[in-house]
Formats: sequence, structure tokens, C-alpha cells
Amino acid sequence: MMIGFRILPRTRQLPAALIEGFRSVPVANVSDCMGRMIAGGAHLRPYHKAGGMVGPAFTVKARPGDNLMIHKALHLAQPGDVIVVDGGGDLTNALMGELMVATAIKRGLGGIVLNGAIRDLDAIQAGTFAVYAAGVTHRGPYKDGPGEINVPIAIGGMVINPGDLMLGDADGLLCVPFDSAQYILDAALTKCAAEKVTVQEIAEGRLDTTWIDTQLERQGYKA
Repeated sequence: MMIGFRILPRTRQLPAALIEGFRSVPVANVSDCMGRMIAGGAHLRPYHKAGGMVGPAFTVKARPGDNLMIHKALHLAQPGDVIVVDGGGDLTNALMGELMVATAIKRGLGGIVLNGAIRDLDAIQAGTFAVYAAGVTHRGPYKDGPGEINVPIAIGGMVINPGDLMLGDADGLLCVPFDSAQYILDAALTKCAAEKVTVQEIAEGRLDTTWIDTQLERQGYKA
């Protein structure tokens, strides 16, 4: 199969219950439980009106400025999938606009992530379908290829393999590796429970802050 025009099957699928378990967990909490080491980059921002994103990654590697394989992916991805596109971060040409987003909605997809640009901003911002992108431009794409589907990609140092879990909220994006998803969910739920206790302690004026001075002393600070 020729490199540059490969369309591969996705061979891994997380259980639906595990995917749903992440819907109530803030991306920041999941990130903390992953050592704060992984992120898609602050340049990828949500352009939809509101709402989070959770779903299995359906990956696309596209030539910058070209969306041929993204069109193909829209018709291969399954309901709930998040199409994740490495477009090289190029903002010269938009890779997607209102019509392609409408197609994604019609097919029941879970969201779109573009390391590239979008257009038709007003229409996308008016809706709640999750769209994350690196920027906006009115200039449209080419449709010649090359491109590849369901291959490993990387965005801002974050490696995404087909079938990994993509998370998004107002804070940004995160990829949870397939093999670690259950462990990370359990850790994130534990963190969420602990934070609820902290919020209650703040409200009641009994939050223990002695750790601050302890840490300062450890660093050599003297009052």
C-alpha cells in the first residue's frame, strides 16, 4: 500500500461504558493524573458554542491545506468517533467549514480536532458540535491529497493512535492512551472526589494551608 494514500482499518475500540465514564471529568483533572506531561498545545481552541468532547480517535494525516482524506474520513468514521487531523498546523487554507461540520453532525460523530484552520466561523460558533482548531481563514482547501487515515499522528508533541480516547473542554484537548484508559479514569474520578472535599473545606473556612509554608521552608525560604 503506497505511503501517502493509505486508508487503514482501526483495530481497537474502547468499551462504551469506559468512554462514557470520562464525560463528567474535567480535562484538567485527567491531565493532572497523567503527570501534566501531555497536551495538544494551547493553540488548539474550541470554536463551538459550548460543551465537552469525548470519543475514540479516528486519525487523519493530511497534507497542509488539503482536505481530500478528511472528506473520506467523514464517511468512514463511526458514530461517536472524534476525527483528529494532523494538518501540520498550517493556517493558509481552511480544512473544514460549515458543510463538512453538518456532515459530521448528520453522521453522529463525537467531534472534530484540526491542527489546521476552519472557516464559516459564525455557523460553527452558533452550534454545540465540538470543533477544535488552530485558527480561522476564509481561504478554502485543495482536494488532491496525499493523506492517510488511521495512522499514528502527533499534534504539539501529543501522540494520537487510532482508537485512543480524545477529550476536550474549554481548557483544551487531551489524548488518553488506549491501554491506560481505565487506570486513568479511576485516578481522575478519585481526584474529582478529593476536589469536592476541598471545595467544601474552602466554603467552611477550614482548608489546611500549612503545606505552603512547609514547601517554602523546603526551598530555603526564611521569614
